Amino acid sequence: MNIDSIRNGIVIDHIQAGNSMRIYQLLGLDRLACSVAIIKNCKSRKMGRKDIIKIDEDFDVNLDALGFVDPNVTVSVIRDGQTVEKRKISPPERIVNVIRCNNPRCITTTEPGLDHVFHLTDAERGQYRCAYCDAARQ
Repeated sequence: MNIDSIRNGIVIDHIQAGNSMRIYQLLGLDRLACSVAIIKNCKSRKMGRKDIIKIDEDFDVNLDALGFVDPNVTVSVIRDGQTVEKRKISPPERIVNVIRCNNPRCITTTEPGLDHVFHLTDAERGQYRCAYCDAARQ
């Protein structure tokens, strides 16, 4: 398989195999007018199998969303065919409007304009709790 390199854009690499579509949806990549390549289950010496997403446009990536879905990803910024910046992502301490609270009694279900705020409570398990009702999410 041959996937062309990109001149200017973003490469999200080291995605745990199978997580690329979740990231694609969470970042709203379907709304972009540029080419987006999703490479699933490619071989990796470090991970065994991994996914990669290539975005052929300079795009403001929500790093908190990436850190929530897969804290081991790396984000590379490509300019003129060269990597100019590479970021290692970690789980964010606080995420806003990335996920929604599942508790039907939470104030966020009755107040539609209220931000959905979660705080990291267990980094090893990737557990977050709602800032309003303390319901857990992973």
